[in-house]
Amino acid sequence: MRVALLFPGQGSQAVGMGRDLYAASPAARELFSRADRLLGFGLSRLCFAGPEEALTRTENAQPAIFVTSLACLAAAREAGVVRLPDQVGFVAGHSLGEYTALVAAGALDFEAGLKLVRERGRLMQAASEATPSGMAAVLGLAEEAVLQVCAEAGVEVANYNAPGQVVISGPKEALGRAADLARRLGARRVVFLNVSGAFHSRVMAPAAEGLRPLIDAAPLRPAQVPVVANITARPMVSPDEIRAELREQILRPVRWQQSMEYIIRQGVRRFIELGPGKVLTGLLRRIDEGVEAVAIDGLAALGQRVS
Repeated sequence: MRVALLFPGQGSQAVGMGRDLYAASPAARELFSRADRLLGFGLSRLCFAGPEEALTRTENAQPAIFVTSLACLAAAREAGVVRLPDQVGFVAGHSLGEYTALVAAGALDFEAGLKLVRERGRLMQAASEATPSGMAAVLGLAEEAVLQVCAEAGVEVANYNAPGQVVISGPKEALGRAADLARRLGARRVVFLNVSGAFHSRVMAPAAEGLRPLIDAAPLRPAQVPVVANITARPMVSPDEIRAELREQILRPVRWQQSMEYIIRQGVRRFIELGPGKVLTGLLRRIDEGVEAVAIDGLAALGQRVS
């Protein structure tokens, strides 16, 4: 049975992530060591020991999650749990995770991907500091009502995550108005997210502009496995498709629910999340409780999949 591999985005980071894989897996250890050399600082130490405040900064969180997720994949391949590309039908990543998915699919090499996500994080951090802004998850409100909230309050949809869970994004004052309006329209809860700014909104326009030349120069290859795109929720393979996606990705909504529904319609019933946390596995069960969804976020989970 072919599977889909999923890679998490920002917010899944936690101090200690990847430490057990580094100790037990030569393949994972090599990735962390290469990342430290390429970046010129101890990213592995930041992942393993923190401090949490530094790890959470966007410019650090993004490369840290990228490397940890690929270390999980490397360890899973080393253990024979994942066979790429013959076992895998699709890959997908949530926001930042899309870069990880491109490396997994063979469309982007590790070094180029790491440099891109480090700069992506730096530019997004700068855009966030320039415009005080944030994100909030709206729970239990119909999509049409969320769109009404966005139109009236001056915010944007950032993520279509799962049925009854849409994330909105925008300047802080507008986000506060949106939260109040969403509650009045019947939202069960509005949860403000612990992120530095309004990702996947026009607040990120300076970051998108700064990232575009790097994306245009990135050494992309055709993907060995189709990558389901955040913006369109459809597969992309060619470098031109991938470049077009990455140019707009931090400005446009992540259509995660639609992406998972597309993969399921293609007959895939088994999903493996690789990286810190289990956020995507949880979302997938809300999208379709009939699929098999497992998370490999460290050595213990990897051992369970081997046995």
